[in-house]
Amino acid sequence: MKIVKISLLSFTLAFMSFKVEPKISSAQSVKVMPSTLVWKAENIDLGEIPQNVPKEIVFEFKNTGLKAITITKVQPSCGCTAADYTKEAIAPGASGFIKATYNAANKGSFTKTVTVVTSDSDTQNLLMFKGTVI
Repeated sequence: MKIVKISLLSFTLAFMSFKVEPKISSAQSVKVMPSTLVWKAENIDLGEIPQNVPKEIVFEFKNTGLKAITITKVQPSCGCTAADYTKEAIAPGASGFIKATYNAANKGSFTKTVTVVTSDSDTQNLLMFKGTVI
């Protein structure tokens, strides 16, 4: 009988789940920080643009955070777009830019993107411009 009780206890313990959940007291809080770059526009519609005439698109932003931010990477979606950007650190309250120059070689509608990564976060900002080449 003793062996049966020990076996049942072992069997029960083997199939129990022991889950430990962290407890957050009222003194602790989880901070979710919004992006510190506020863009004037993340999507720009260029309308109609002439063929074989490079078009410059400027995306402006402001650093609303408490620390300086540096742009670490700017990647256009294709070889038909060149990008320039604010190279120095952008202080809190200061503004910066991403400049895309699109060479419209083919007629028709288009949508292009520029991916931006900053020192503030590994999260990418996706900027978009579109239009129609005539």
